Amino acid sequence: MDTQLTYYGHSAFKLVTPRGNVLLIDPWLTNPLFEKGKDEISALKRVDLILLTHGHFDHVGDSVEIAKRTKAKLVATFDLSAAMKTVHGYPAEQADFDTTGHFGGELRLLDGEITVTFVPAWHGSAMTKDNGTPFYGGTPSGIVIAIKNGPTIYDTGDTDLFSDMALVSRYHDVDVLIVCMGDHFTMGPRRAADAVQLIDPRMVIPQHFATFPVLTGTPDDLQRELKKREAKAELRVMKVGETITLPAARPRISAEPIGERLA
Repeated sequence: MDTQLTYYGHSAFKLVTPRGNVLLIDPWLTNPLFEKGKDEISALKRVDLILLTHGHFDHVGDSVEIAKRTKAKLVATFDLSAAMKTVHGYPAEQADFDTTGHFGGELRLLDGEITVTFVPAWHGSAMTKDNGTPFYGGTPSGIVIAIKNGPTIYDTGDTDLFSDMALVSRYHDVDVLIVCMGDHFTMGPRRAADAVQLIDPRMVIPQHFATFPVLTGTPDDLQRELKKREAKAELRVMKVGETITLPAARPRISAEPIGERLA
């Protein structure tokens, strides 16, 4: 089997690995862009892992409901995992040390088919409940997912551009970059294009755009910025509800040395 990626709108994705394991990333399926969100939640018969980048409502989304139905384990940083259990009632037995980590450490999951690494992101992670009181949700993260016999995917989560993004590609040969670029709450197209240059992926998939009027960055804007930089990566704009086959991993020579990307 190939690796399949489904886009649910905003920052919500489903990954199906070559072995048939099912991962959800920031699963806000009931976001305004996906009219069939509730139906899709009901149709999810198997979810093995739910991966969260940070604690904001538009990324935590429908995690708890899905977890209770499917017994999916939570993959998150230690502080976010604790907050999810305490604030939102994520089942504690599905959020233990096996799938909880922190920056720099690697989690080998699903009998070694995937390796997850948390990397930094410049954003916030406070979560709210009922009366709107904010609760500590830990430090926000990006997530690198390396799939055995499949691609390596870097989901930036919500972030601004920062130079240490270049370090991700020192340790991971990124095939697919899922990059925020809607502006206002995250970096916009111009800064996202600079992030692409630092990371040097083979494919770029934009996220976190068009959900609300304030998110003014568009994939067309990102395309123009990538062309200005003569970026080699393919821009793949996914439609809401669309499923694509991700490219298989292959040896790749970086476009420029790490030192030049950091300069």
